Amino acid sequence: MPNLPISQLPLTTSGQPESWMAIVNYDVDPSGITNKIYFSSLTEQFSGSTGTSGTSGTDGTSGTNGTSGSSGISGTDGSSGTSGSSGVNGTDGSSGTSGSSGSSGLNGTSGSSGIDGTSGSSGSSGISGTSGTDGSSGSSGIDGTSGSSGINGTDGSSGSSGIDGTSGSSGTSGSSGSSGINGTSGSSGIDGTSGTNGSSGTSGSSGTSAPTPPFPFVYGLFSQTANSTPVSATTVETTLINGGVGTLSVPANGFAIGDSFRADFGGYLSAKNNDTITIRIKTGSVILADSGPQTLTTSVDDIWQLSVNFTVRQLGGPGSADIVTLGVFHTTKQANNAQGGFAFNTVNDTTFDTTVNNTLDVTAQFSSNSPLNSIFTDIFVLNKIY
Repeated sequence: MPNLPISQLPLTTSGQPESWMAIVNYDVDPSGITNKIYFSSLTEQFSGSTGTSGTSGTDGTSGTNGTSGSSGISGTDGSSGTSGSSGVNGTDGSSGTSGSSGSSGLNGTSGSSGIDGTSGSSGSSGISGTSGTDGSSGSSGIDGTSGSSGINGTDGSSGSSGIDGTSGSSGTSGSSGSSGINGTSGSSGIDGTSGTNGSSGTSGSSGTSAPTPPFPFVYGLFSQTANSTPVSATTVETTLINGGVGTLSVPANGFAIGDSFRADFGGYLSAKNNDTITIRIKTGSVILADSGPQTLTTSVDDIWQLSVNFTVRQLGGPGSADIVTLGVFHTTKQANNAQGGFAFNTVNDTTFDTTVNNTLDVTAQFSSNSPLNSIFTDIFVLNKIY
């Protein structure tokens, strides 16, 4: 149907509102007669027939991979590589008869978007252009560098050492070479004359010397643990000592010059007015000190004390040994706290003997056997004080 006016075409509708029907193709038989007409509906929003589609731009090539950072503590992620620009879109094909769809074009490299093709002129629909091949993908962006390596963990403990092998036997020592002959010694030089000595300074006065240790032992010798038997209503000399712990004896030759002792006694005393009492310090039968008769006043259970100090001044037998003894006898009346007493001091350098055993004894003796006279000891301690 060449040169057929549009007004003579048969009427047809598309079934789409606000659309137009347009011939997009037709078929003719061998004699040139049109036997098939192909229509396509067009809406009113398009002006003219559609041009052929432009080929798609090729995708951008992928970015190269970034280099990997060294291992360790993860660093901050590297920034992503920039995408390749989009490929330029092909221009729209000119209007014409519909052609078969073109094969898909290769994707262009990614990058900026391509410029849209211009619209085809109004008219019948043109043959669709073949699609452009897709562009190759853009290269991947460079990966960020990895963070610096993390701190290594502490090393594990070392394994135990292996057992040392046995040492090889030592080789025999070589014999020593003979010593060379010593040369003769040179003659000694003559000594120079000595200088005159300076005069000696005056010596300072000597200080007093401190005692040289070891010092004599100081210790307790005896402690009475029960009341003595009362000396009462009798004129017989009787001991004021009873049993206890420790010892009252010094063996033969057991004294040293300077040995000193202290004995402390105490108890109760009753007395007839103007009767007397005598106190003696003894070793065996030897009297070390004697108070002589001491007159008493009327007493009823008065408190009494006796302190005895003695020091060995020389050693040896009778006539050579020397001991000094000091005794202080003190009374306190319970009725009115009146004080009384006496003291005595004796040096024995005639009968004292350090070459024999010496045992201490202290005695009391009243001048009458009145039942009003009575004395006993409830405390007695003997100490070596030097």
